[in-house]
Amino acid sequence: MADARVIVALDLPDAATALQFADRLAPEKCRLKVGKALFTQAGPDIVKCLVDKGFDVFLDLKYHDIPNTVAAACRAAADLGVWMLNVHAAGGRDMLLAAHEAVGDQTPLLIGVTVLTSLHDDDLQAIGFAGDSAEQVVRLAGLCAEAGLQGVVASAQESARLRQHFPRDFMLVTPGIRPAGSGADDQARTMTPTEAIRAGSDYLVMGRPITRAADPVAVLDEINQALHQAISPNH
Repeated sequence: MADARVIVALDLPDAATALQFADRLAPEKCRLKVGKALFTQAGPDIVKCLVDKGFDVFLDLKYHDIPNTVAAACRAAADLGVWMLNVHAAGGRDMLLAAHEAVGDQTPLLIGVTVLTSLHDDDLQAIGFAGDSAEQVVRLAGLCAEAGLQGVVASAQESARLRQHFPRDFMLVTPGIRPAGSGADDQARTMTPTEAIRAGSDYLVMGRPITRAADPVAVLDEINQALHQAISPNH
């Protein structure tokens, strides 16, 4: 695919397993996500190895700290050659501005995390947030847009609402994507790949439905075909 929409989450136990799995995939068919667990276990070298294999890498570390620290972390991530990285929008306007200034407007793409897809509305109320998850997502996405970030991470269930508030080039990256018939695991707000794309999502983060499949390549090909049909002008 010219613009692979699926980001495969390499939530695997160690570098060797992750690299062996990546070798089964093709860079033109998907992008890859390295999260906290794998990065903590394997370090920056895992990112460099995946980049050297030709993959676009989404470094999903959700930086959330004082502005100067987050800016330094973003610069370090950019030096690894990642395609995209994220910060947590709850860090506030000054932190978001510092992150944006650190990486600029080109590459890597910088996006903000709004509300984790594992959270329900009552979880947000317990934390002290006012309003429901959809309201919080739009509020935090607004902070990201004002700070110059290129998009946000949000549940696909909020994609249609976000499309009403932000321009089409404001990128929506959506985790919690599950093919029809698969379990939700620890995600609370999920959608199928086709539903998510039709709701306005740009990139779909998928982990266990692919990484734990008996034939991951076949599953990825099936998802890509369904997405191609969903975005075709004739559908």
